[in-house]
Amino acid sequence: MSPLDARIAFLTEACKLRSVERASKLADGSRHENSGEHSWHLALFALVLADEAPEGVSIDRVIRMALIHDLVEIDAGDAPIFEAGLDQGAIEAAEAAAADRIFGMLPPGQGAELRALWDEFEEARTPDARFAKALDRFQPPVLNLANGGASWVPYGVDYAKVEARLKPPMERGAPSLWAWIGPRIRAFFGATAD
Repeated sequence: MSPLDARIAFLTEACKLRSVERASKLADGSRHENSGEHSWHLALFALVLADEAPEGVSIDRVIRMALIHDLVEIDAGDAPIFEAGLDQGAIEAAEAAAADRIFGMLPPGQGAELRALWDEFEEARTPDARFAKALDRFQPPVLNLANGGASWVPYGVDYAKVEARLKPPMERGAPSLWAWIGPRIRAFFGATAD
């Protein structure tokens, strides 16, 4: 297989990401978003919210992470952040196996480069990855605030659960994002509790 054949096979495989339904609904609440839409939206968030990144963060790298971070869901599926009883170890193993397969479709140098970028995102050890993770935690509640909590309601989510899962990665990678959305989430749950 030529390098071009391998790249086209990878791109064709990546199209399957649009068939992976996520727990999050679109801003208008009309339907669940798919993982391909989420990845595109996250890349757009990185582009538009670049000024919220800590100094020294490479937005180009963050956009690249956003575009590939969920490719593993082609094999592993979406693991909703608020679903109880998920086996995190099994999820991580399934995602790692999916990363091996999917990035392994590319020519070796390119596949290794994208796999390393995916690993960096997952580990969130660099400023670029921490900002990308913060955005990944920021985008779903933005949608939930727009659609009346459409993907929080089925999981019985309250403010404490949202804060526990979303605040730490946002504060670590983009404190201004939590400072903006935290009070809005609190107000939403305060209003819905009445």
